[in-house]
Amino acid sequence: MPNDQDYVIEIEDLVKRFGDQTVLDGINLKVKPGETMVIMGGSGCGKSTLLRHMVGSLHPDEGRVKLFGEVLADMTDEQLDETRKKFGILFQSGALFQSLSVGDNVGLILEEHTDLDAAIIDFMVKIKLELVDLREASHKFPAQISGGMKKRAGLARALALDPKILFYDEPSAGLDPVTSAAIDRLIIDLTNKLGVASVVVTHEMDSAFAIADRMAMLNKGRVLMLDECKAFEVLRDWPEDRLDELDENRLLIRQFLRGDAEGPLTEEATGESSYAADLLGIDNSKLTGGRSIQTTRRVPVPGRTRGFFKRLFPGKTNDLTKSGQNKP
Repeated sequence: MPNDQDYVIEIEDLVKRFGDQTVLDGINLKVKPGETMVIMGGSGCGKSTLLRHMVGSLHPDEGRVKLFGEVLADMTDEQLDETRKKFGILFQSGALFQSLSVGDNVGLILEEHTDLDAAIIDFMVKIKLELVDLREASHKFPAQISGGMKKRAGLARALALDPKILFYDEPSAGLDPVTSAAIDRLIIDLTNKLGVASVVVTHEMDSAFAIADRMAMLNKGRVLMLDECKAFEVLRDWPEDRLDELDENRLLIRQFLRGDAEGPLTEEATGESSYAADLLGIDNSKLTGGRSIQTTRRVPVPGRTRGFFKRLFPGKTNDLTKSGQNKP
């Protein structure tokens, strides 16, 4: 078994609350150097909050998060800044500076955090852009390149300081299948060539199974399953006639992996009266006999139609009502 020194990320009994809501409830997760960990789960399960703890923008209410053996919450601002130079982040939108060229976006990190000469920085920028197959677009601005190229440019910037960890927030979001597959291949190549640990938050199951070494499934702030990719593949392909062998958590995970419309995930969703309860704080079933949404159209009241036409067409009500009466 590996010891703690073999992990670049260690999350122990992590709990995070916002007011009365517990968003993360006892998360335990460790990431080894050179592996790709995929974190997945439905919207609102706590993936983004977990990622924010890993990069030090949030601190736990309970438990701790360690990067490179050091507890993030115990660091001073200066220590945290130094630690952040050891990892890179690919944001979902790319998050490029629109007023800077692609090359300048990458070079800005080197200018801010190193004492390298301009000539060396230019050389380093070319190397990083070459790694993501984007060297020819160095002079272009973000508005002049495609969504996939923006993702690659953001990745080149994340690589600028030769990080030991790369964090990816929905790297395939908004991309067509071919471009998404190219990003997946790039993630694999960078992991193999550079030996960085990769943490990928994603909803895209095709992408997840293509790149993952291990996977973690979150639901309601808890880790339901943490295992190698092969174990999730077995669960995804589990036959229909043997579903009674799976517990509720495994059934839920299987539904998510397959994208099935029916299963524990949909059954545990809030009931029929949730719309009114969320919007008005009342039980809608008492008002609608169980229907969750009622029409917003005004119900016609006898005797009011003529008044409506009078206001809409002053002086022409008789003609309008007569023409309506003459119709078969």
